[in-house]
Amino acid sequence: MKKSQRIKTIVNIKATQEKTALEALGAVQKIFLDMQGQVDSLKTYRKEYQSRFERLGAKGANVLQLLEFRSFIDKLDKAIQGQEQELSSIETQLKAKRKLWEALHHKTHNLEKFFDSALAIEVQQADKREQLEQDERASRIGRNKSSDIGNAE
Repeated sequence: MKKSQRIKTIVNIKATQEKTALEALGAVQKIFLDMQGQVDSLKTYRKEYQSRFERLGAKGANVLQLLEFRSFIDKLDKAIQGQEQELSSIETQLKAKRKLWEALHHKTHNLEKFFDSALAIEVQQADKREQLEQDERASRIGRNKSSDIGNAE
């Protein structure tokens, strides 16, 4: 097996690993974006609920209603905080997946360059061998013709 063929096998393996890493990166990125959307929705809902709480307080509500509103807002704050922590964890995963993909991508790219170089050298060597063979054939034909001319005289 030629060197370029061995390298091409490795390039194909690395390209497959790179593709798998890219798919994993995409999956985590989708999860991150979905989670970010959920956190944004919770924050928006909390602002709306806070506004209703303030309007109710301005109108003059009973203490029980105000306590229920305050309790629910506290629960929303805890939910938002938990979602943000999970979002931070997913972001860490996302960075790790991106770093892995980038490393594999660079490795694959470098191997492809190495493959191209090895292939170019093999082609150059094959061309050189072919030229030498043609030169040798031409010289044999020339010797045969001169010996035929010498024998004819």
